[in-house]
Amino acid sequence: MGNFPTLKGAPPKIIGHRGASGYLPEHTIEGYTLAIDMGAECIEPDLVFTKDGHLIARHDVYLSGSTNVSQIPRYQNRRRLHKTFQRNDWFVEDFTLKEIKTLKARQAFPGRSREYDDKFLIPTFEEILALALKKSRGRDNPVGVCPEVKKPGHYQKIGHDFIPPLLGALKDAGLDVATGQIVILSFEPMFLMRLSKRTPLPLIFLLEDTFRATFLLPLIARFVAGIGPHKKLLVRDGASTGLLEAAHRAGLEVYPYTFRRDQVGADFEDFDAELEFFYRLGVDALFTDFPDVAVTVRKKLS
Repeated sequence: MGNFPTLKGAPPKIIGHRGASGYLPEHTIEGYTLAIDMGAECIEPDLVFTKDGHLIARHDVYLSGSTNVSQIPRYQNRRRLHKTFQRNDWFVEDFTLKEIKTLKARQAFPGRSREYDDKFLIPTFEEILALALKKSRGRDNPVGVCPEVKKPGHYQKIGHDFIPPLLGALKDAGLDVATGQIVILSFEPMFLMRLSKRTPLPLIFLLEDTFRATFLLPLIARFVAGIGPHKKLLVRDGASTGLLEAAHRAGLEVYPYTFRRDQVGADFEDFDAELEFFYRLGVDALFTDFPDVAVTVRKKLS
């Protein structure tokens, strides 16, 4: 591949955001498999806790947006107003793993095909790791997994600490060593600081689009390998904001999110142009719902 201005000079990695979620329901084995087959180097499962302490893949702590839970009569009385999240819904933390396995995944993004609704199960973290290992066989470069730990502060308050089951599952799969195959993500810096003392695996601090504290990057670099900024933080009026360059100077990789063909940034004429801009800028990886397009555009620049 050609030269890219990434931190380490390597081509930028393409991360299948929640799988190939532009095409299939998010966070399903089928969606992750499609992302890998499309050429994504990594897949990204969002992790939440079941009532009985298992890690499963859902983007949200609630279930109505991405599953058929509302259509199952025996679960109608599980809907409740959650005081922390101020939402009336069905919450993952109220369901055992056995119950979660009775649900089916649905397309969560408005305007996308619903052809595959109610066909796929909700996977555990262990099942996702097993898929990555299976798909890595015979490849020069193993399939990466970038788990995002969702709401660790909330789950700790209700008795679920992510660190033991997260690191335990990785150890059982033989993926607890820092080869670059596993990268752990979170929006909560205190959790990442605590996790950094327990594992050599690289960590990414995800940044909301309101982040303005560029001066903190050298401090952030003490406990994580990189930042995952909202893509809006990296571009203004079609030019770099300087955040990526500042992060690279601090020794941090940059993994922006989320690149969607049906939600192109305002600075760009089309999806290809957006991807090309960020590749040329020097992002080290990017999260996309459409891995096939990201692979094609990267190839053109190689």
